Amino acid sequence: MKVVLFCGGYGMRMRNDRNDAIPKPMQMVGPRPLLWHVMHYYAHFGHKEFILCLGYGAEAIKDFFLDYREAESNDFVLHANKIELLHSDISDWSITFVDTGLESAIGERLRRVRQHLGGDEHFLANYADVLTDAPLDDVVAKFHESGAAASMLVVPPQSSFHCVNVADNGEVKEIIPVSRLPVWENGGYFVLSDEIFDYLPAGGDLVADVCEPLAGEGRLFGYRHEGFWKPADTFKERAELDANYSRGIRPWMVWEPSPEEHSA
Repeated sequence: MKVVLFCGGYGMRMRNDRNDAIPKPMQMVGPRPLLWHVMHYYAHFGHKEFILCLGYGAEAIKDFFLDYREAESNDFVLHANKIELLHSDISDWSITFVDTGLESAIGERLRRVRQHLGGDEHFLANYADVLTDAPLDDVVAKFHESGAAASMLVVPPQSSFHCVNVADNGEVKEIIPVSRLPVWENGGYFVLSDEIFDYLPAGGDLVADVCEPLAGEGRLFGYRHEGFWKPADTFKERAELDANYSRGIRPWMVWEPSPEEHSA
């Protein structure tokens, strides 16, 4: 299936004096930008046709792929000043770059790339700022089994805050960590049918204008994932991912060989 990646927002919660010029998808996690990690995740499961919804920072994203350096993340042999790659990241990827506007909402960006889906009945979509180890093959299979028009990955609440049950007189009755509440968050990984375009108005939003009405009709499937899921929506979150990468803690990199494969 084709993969639509929303990577044109301003990323205001990520911005600071040091990285204002760098769009959020191009923030680094290890030696590669966040966007590369998201795309590599999909490619690992065989989904290698990407449609990038560009806006803010489009030039930086284009330049990264136009000047892509395979040797930075692949073994190679250097002989007579010529490089022979032993592996390749993106040689079999197809990437469509589409300007979807600086101010467009997510739903509008999706509307503007519809023609590039080629009439496919189903496709994948992602905010391009979240990493996970969710079993994508099973996510897709469960979506098809459900008969729903759309599916979203849902994850336990990530907040470290506490909810407080307080009486009218100010007496605190109970304190509950948000993470223990029986609720789920939108994890940002979608499986969608082309039927969603019937719900999507010009300038619309994917969640408010599509997912909410479908949920009301019982036609939105939520795939519950309690494994690794980590957003990079803020500078702090991205820095945590980068630090863990340096420590070898990379659960989202499902494409890496297992220890058993290394020793074989």
